[in-house]
Order: sequence, then structure tokens, then C-alpha cells
Amino acid sequence: MLQLTVLWKLVEKILLPKPTKSVSEENTPTQGLKWSFSPGTNLLSSLGAKIERESKLRLNDFGKELRSFRSVDMSGRNFGDDGLFFLAESLAYNQTAEEVNFAANGLTADGVKAFDGVLQSNIALKTLNLSGNSIGDEGVKCLCDILVNDAGIEKLQLNSSAFGDEGAKAIAEMLKKNSSLRVLELNNNLIDYSGFSGLAGALLENNIIQSIHLNGNYGGALGAAALAKGLEGNKSLRELYLQGNLIGDEGVHALMSGLSSHKGKLTALDLGNNSISARGAFYVAEYNKKSKSLVWIIRYMNDIKDEGAEKIAGPLKQNRSIINVDFGGNDIHAKGVSEIAQVLKDNSVIAALELGYNPIEPDGAKALAEVLKFHGNVKDLNLGWCQIGASGVEYIADMLKYNSTIQSLDLRANGLRDEGAICLARSLKVVNEALTSLNLGFNEVRDEGAFDIAQALKANEDVRLVSLNLMNNFLPKLGQVIHFSRFFFNSCPFYRSFTPRIY
Repeated sequence: MLQLTVLWKLVEKILLPKPTKSVSEENTPTQGLKWSFSPGTNLLSSLGAKIERESKLRLNDFGKELRSFRSVDMSGRNFGDDGLFFLAESLAYNQTAEEVNFAANGLTADGVKAFDGVLQSNIALKTLNLSGNSIGDEGVKCLCDILVNDAGIEKLQLNSSAFGDEGAKAIAEMLKKNSSLRVLELNNNLIDYSGFSGLAGALLENNIIQSIHLNGNYGGALGAAALAKGLEGNKSLRELYLQGNLIGDEGVHALMSGLSSHKGKLTALDLGNNSISARGAFYVAEYNKKSKSLVWIIRYMNDIKDEGAEKIAGPLKQNRSIINVDFGGNDIHAKGVSEIAQVLKDNSVIAALELGYNPIEPDGAKALAEVLKFHGNVKDLNLGWCQIGASGVEYIADMLKYNSTIQSLDLRANGLRDEGAICLARSLKVVNEALTSLNLGFNEVRDEGAFDIAQALKANEDVRLVSLNLMNNFLPKLGQVIHFSRFFFNSCPFYRSFTPRIY
């Protein structure tokens, strides 16, 4: 407001010097000026015209992008509904753009109308992202009316679009007739049981859709049960994402029952943050016994504890399809990790294991390291925030001397301090042709520990490490940090990523 006031005073004094006026003219508003009683909004019409011209030029540039590139990202440009009407013309009969991102542009339900007549005539566009725009139920209904007979768009993203059950029902009706949509993202909206039920009904009639994302909605146990009924009669669905829907043990029970009768081949299932306990873990374990297609399952941020880990571990020993297992944030201790470790002894399929945010402590690290030293095929191991400590990392460091599969190791926030860093440094002197990424952030490592790691990397001419994260540690002496950096970059034959936090 202060800037506008100063600008106006300059304009008044410099650009518009006062002419000699009669008394009658003194009460007449200055020509060329738009007056408003809102403070700070009195602007010259020429300034407004300039802004309008610049806006049109920018929109013209956006339009050229749509006509020139296969993938166009216009997210966060805030052109609003009017801008979308202008840009929509560039999409009509466009044979170039296959993927367009209009996310976070201040669009409303009125703006969605701009696609009417445009999407129907565009056969090239395959991906449309309208996430982060508050189009609401009305906007979704309008879009579904346009897409109902669309034969081009295969991926539709409507995350964080401020719609609820009515919008979800409109999508469900569209899915019953649409023959092209493969991926549907509806994360972080307001969809409740009624909306889940509508989508379940669509699954019974649609055998084209392959991936549905419903993370961060309000399905609950009833919504999961409704969805289970739809899954029983569906053959096409391959991926289902239900993180953060509070479906609980009863919802998981119904869902696993529906998936057991699912006629298709589900490959990815996300059940993270759903208040699932050991009882719910049992239902998941039973489904794992039967599934021959599931390769990726997430149980992140639930409450299965050691008992649940033990129940799931049994079926995983026989499973030969799951390659990505996520147990993060489940209050699993050393006992539960020991059960999971035994799975790896006889399983060469699991390639990614997430155990972060579980208080496994040194005993858990020991149980895991003893198995991984000579067994398993784990390539990505995440042990961040596991309370391992300097004594626990000794087992991990010893394991690294022998393990030939782990490529990425996350040990963030485990209280390693210099003692733990020095212990790891001794292992880094030994040839390890697999490890390429090591994350030691938030571990209270100081100069001594960092310097030992640098010396180890210098001593090992065959080291394969290409990424070392030491952010948010205690490296107070700038000279020693620079010294460490010099050792690090000069000693290793590969590109290094070194980003310490200086305190």
C-alpha cells in the first residue's frame, strides 16, 4: 500500500503537473485516472492497460508452449478462469501436447467449462492435471460430462480439488461409460463413504481403469467395505492407494476379502496411516499367502507392533512376488525386526525394505545385520529414526564389509555421533562395489567423525559411493569442513554430493 501511495504521488507531481484551473474544474476528477475509495488502488488507466498487455503476452507465450511441446507444465502460474478460456483454444485440435499440467492456477468450476468442445476434439492429449484448483463438486460434474465419451485422456489428476461425495459420484458415472481412462488420482479431497460406494459401483462396470489413488480422504471402514465389493467383480485394477483413510482393522478385513476374490492381478497396495493393528496385519498376511501378483505393499504409519510384524513375516517367507516392503512407523522393536530379518534369509525377491521410525535399537540392528551380511537381495535399506546408536551401527558397519547388494543406506537420526561415524569409516575403507548412497543426516556428527569418513574414502580407490548426506550435523569449524570437502572430491573417481550443515 505504501508503494502504491508513493507511486501515485510521483505520477501526480511528475507526469501530471497541475494546470491552471477554474473553480468549477477543481472539483472535476482528473482525466485518465480511475478513482476508488479503497486505499492504495488509485491507478492510472495507462498502467492498467500496460498490465493487461503484459498479461496477454504471457498468455500468448503459454499458448505457444501448448502448441510446441509434448509435455507442458503450467502449474502455479495463477492465470485463473479467464486465462484458461484463452489457453483452451490452443488445445483444440492440437496434435502436439500429450501431457498438460494446469495445477494450482486458481481455477474454479466456471473455468472447467473452458474444456467443453476442446477435449472432445483433441485426440493427442493423454494426461490432464487439474490438482490444487478448488473446482469443487460442480467443477467435477462439468468435467465428467465432457469426459464421458472422451477417447483420448488416459490419466486424470484431481488431487486437492475441494470436492466430496457428489463429485466422486459424478466420476463414478463417467467411469461406467468412459473407455480410455487408465489412471485416476483423487488424493486429499473430501470423499466419504457415499463417494467410495459410488466408485465401487463403477468398478463393477469398468474394466479399463488400472490405478486409483484415494489417499487422504474419509472412506473409513464402511468405505473400504464398499470398495471391496467393487473389487470382487473388477478385472482391470492393478494399483490401489488408500493411505490415510482411517479404515482400521474392520475395513482391512473387508478389503482383503474383496481383493482375495478380485479377478485381476493387483500389483501395488498402499494401506499406510490407517490405524491398522496386529489384528489387521493378520488379514493382510492371509492375503499375502494367496497373492501371486503383488509386488509393492505399504503399511507405513500404522500400529502393528511386534505381534503384527510376526504375523506378516510368515507369509512373506513363501511370497515370491513382493519386492518392496514398507513397515515404517509401526512401533516395531527388536523382536519384530528379528522376525522380518528371518524372511530375508530365504527371500531373494525383496529389494526395498523400509523400517524407519521404529525403535529397533541396537539389538534390532544386530538381528538385521547378521542376516543381511550374507543373505537376501535388499538394495534399498531405510533405518532412519530407529534409535540404533553408536553401538548398534557397529553391526551395520560390519555387515557392509561383506554385503554385496545394498546400494542405498539411510541411517538418519540414529544418534551415531563421532563414535558411529568412525566405526562406519573403518568399513568404508574396505572395497564395497554395491553401496552408492549413504545418508547420515541428523546424527550429531562432528569434525572428527567427518574427517575419518573423508580419510576412508581417500584410502579406498575403488569406492563406489556417489552420494553422501551429512546435513544437519555439528560441523562447526569451517576450515575442517573445507578440508573434508577437499579430501572427499579429490579422492573419489565419481561425482560426489556433499552438503554439510554448518553450525
